[in-house]
Amino acid sequence: MSYQVLARKWRPKTFDSLIGQEHVVRALTHALNEQRLHHAYLFTGTRGVGKTTLARILAKAFNCETGISATPCGVCSACTEIDTGRFVDLLEVDAATNTKVDEMRQLLENAVYAPTRGRFKVYVIDEVHMLSNSAFNAMLKTLEEPPEHVKFILATTDPQKIPVTVLSRCLQFNLKQMTPPLIAGHLKHILSVEAISAEPGALNLLARSAAGSMRDALSLLDQAIAHGAGKVEEAQVREMLGSVDLDYLFTVLDALLAGDAAGMLQVADLMAMRSLSFDAALQELAALFTRLQVAQLAPQAVADDVPERARILDLAARLDPEFVQLGYQIAVHGRKELSLAPDDQAGFVMTLLRLHAFRPAQAGEASMPRPLAQPRQKSSPPLAAPVADTPTAGPELPTAPVLTETPVAEAKKLPVETVVVESAAADANWHEILLALKLSGMARELGQHCELRSIGNDKIVLGLSPIHRHLQMKPAQDKLQQALTEHFARPLQLAIELQEAAGDTPAATAQRHKRERQDQAVASVEQDDFVREVIDLFDATLIESSIKPV
Repeated sequence: MSYQVLARKWRPKTFDSLIGQEHVVRALTHALNEQRLHHAYLFTGTRGVGKTTLARILAKAFNCETGISATPCGVCSACTEIDTGRFVDLLEVDAATNTKVDEMRQLLENAVYAPTRGRFKVYVIDEVHMLSNSAFNAMLKTLEEPPEHVKFILATTDPQKIPVTVLSRCLQFNLKQMTPPLIAGHLKHILSVEAISAEPGALNLLARSAAGSMRDALSLLDQAIAHGAGKVEEAQVREMLGSVDLDYLFTVLDALLAGDAAGMLQVADLMAMRSLSFDAALQELAALFTRLQVAQLAPQAVADDVPERARILDLAARLDPEFVQLGYQIAVHGRKELSLAPDDQAGFVMTLLRLHAFRPAQAGEASMPRPLAQPRQKSSPPLAAPVADTPTAGPELPTAPVLTETPVAEAKKLPVETVVVESAAADANWHEILLALKLSGMARELGQHCELRSIGNDKIVLGLSPIHRHLQMKPAQDKLQQALTEHFARPLQLAIELQEAAGDTPAATAQRHKRERQDQAVASVEQDDFVREVIDLFDATLIESSIKPV
């Protein structure tokens, strides 16, 4: 007896055996049991989710000799002939090869004749979106008011290409893609019946590679059984699929945390030696970052039976949540740009190096406190002795007083805790401080639009114009406060006052410099002899917006 592939051998023959489409099965079952039969059905969904299978089961339900029901007997002549594709009143048409209007007219002309054997004449038109506009127009009238003995079942992977006039005449059911756990569970059931041993990791790999299609999963399973000589093992399935072992990616992240760029590149070389897919590697890396973020923000969602659970939780504790988000974006964009790279390995290497370049400080080295901001006057002595009763105001930011070296009896002679600095000097110092902070994102924007009002031992006050109040978000303030605390090497409480700026903020200064450079560029072009000659000769107008400073 010839071998029958698993995708055909295990094709569902009843509604109960259909996997993953419970919402469609429920609606059809109720309609059949209550004899509410529509004349046209449309099944949509990606390849391998059960559109044609569902059409054949529905045809059996219509024509079963025991009567119309949601549970056809499967043993009568009508059911067995439909299962084997020999039922004369079931006409399966491939619209991809019968796209013309003449072929559609010929098909519909036979619809007026009564069925030969069955209760209904069932037309199953697969890939119906491939029909031409003329063919769609030719079937509209018959599709709207067919003879009582005719049922239409249309199937398509692209419902957007079907005219609205056709959609409105059909009951539409959208078949969902199947989840990897659902596919893996069905493969496990099939292998247990077939008496074939399999490793759970191998089935998970096949389920993910199927991308929601049960037919693709069964085809891959056939290939895996042949590749493994009757066994389905994870290592052999990885080799067959060219999948990347997660150990490579865990090694990459361990090297990233250690700041070891050479170790990351060594992993890329090992993958190239094994001819592994770098596209699949970046896909798996993005999936790993997703699982790490879930472990950080919702650790209870990480199932106990996940094989890599311990390593994922360990990495999640060592990586910054913000960097995990950034790493995910880098992996996704690196995969998108892979086709533009000189070769796949070069694109993968640059993605790894990008991760290394943007890694947080705690991922590679111990975070070292930044030195105190030093006054610009080199002759200023360090503050070690008791100071005078009256605080001195100057353009430079005061250094933190060394309270441990000051006698307790003289503590009352220290300056007041908050020192108010002059606006012009504060702006200048704030510009320098902001450059040293090396902020990014919303925290940098917040700092750029602020001005320094006062600074003390444990508090710093910034002013923000009310028109920029939208920048006053808590995450941005927290990052700015943390950066200031590290910069001055002492705990600082950040306070932001909504008040019009007395001087120029860093953002206003940058905008003014940009405007001055633009004005200089326009003036330089206007004074050019050639430009002036062209303007005079052709009565031309200089478009200033097209001039960019060099």
